[in-house]
Amino acid sequence: LQNMNFLKTIKLLTIVIMSVFYIRIGILHFTNPQYFLNIMPPYLPFHLELVYISGLIEVFLGFLLLFKKYRFYAGWGLILLLIAVFPANVYLAQSSEAQNLLGITEKTALIRLPFQLPMLLLAYWHTKP
Repeated sequence: LQNMNFLKTIKLLTIVIMSVFYIRIGILHFTNPQYFLNIMPPYLPFHLELVYISGLIEVFLGFLLLFKKYRFYAGWGLILLLIAVFPANVYLAQSSEAQNLLGITEKTALIRLPFQLPMLLLAYWHTKP
């Protein structure tokens, strides 16, 4: 029983942290779109529009995550969003130009890639009551 309360506390903590994280990153899409434009794969159209749309979705889903009633949908939306933006992270890992524009090394760009998995797992955990 004590273990269950601990897990519930950890889950609530991760929900709040992830909510703040997604809202903050989403707002950055509007206050610093160039950062995100720098990692847009060239094969995608409408770069600026996609940056704004993904930012809006991040803010919206981050906000919804705070409400138990909508958490299931927010979690699944975040899973879809993380999958949708993964090509930008792959492009960053492959593009020395994008790395230079962000001021990071190839190693740092590669290290970022596996972090998608815990983000996906957390989003999935948040879909569960």
